[in-house]
Amino acid sequence: MTVAPVAGSADARHRGARDSESNESGSVSAFVVLLLVALFALMGLVIDGGSAIAARQAATDEAEQAARAGAGALSVDALRSGSVQIDPSAAVARAEAFTVAAGHPGTAVVSAGVVTVKVHYRIPTDILGMVGITTLPVSGTASAVDVRGVTQGSTR
Repeated sequence: MTVAPVAGSADARHRGARDSESNESGSVSAFVVLLLVALFALMGLVIDGGSAIAARQAATDEAEQAARAGAGALSVDALRSGSVQIDPSAAVARAEAFTVAAGHPGTAVVSAGVVTVKVHYRIPTDILGMVGITTLPVSGTASAVDVRGVTQGSTR
């Protein structure tokens, strides 16, 4: 004959505590998994976000240099007549050639004597690739104008 423990006895309390412990052990594992996923996501934002910020600055630098190269393409006919003007087709060709040589082809336009260059590309991610984000977009835009040209003499 088996005897069931009485509801208020120490044996019943001990068995109830064991049942609640076994039910909660899975919730701790799920919490740890969620915490690790959040930690990897945060680490990805820090590492890959830092790379994206550095790449954005590099793209802007490339666009600035390309715009300066384009702004140096002056119209020979305008120079002969004594004025400083950018040759639009030569400026676009020179600026876009600079972006290609820099490794990130961009686009250039000339409007009212101002050369504007846009560089756009994607960089690979290191950590965020684990959650499906394999690349991040990077872009930079800059404008330049030739202020002095070659009409001013040397002051030696």
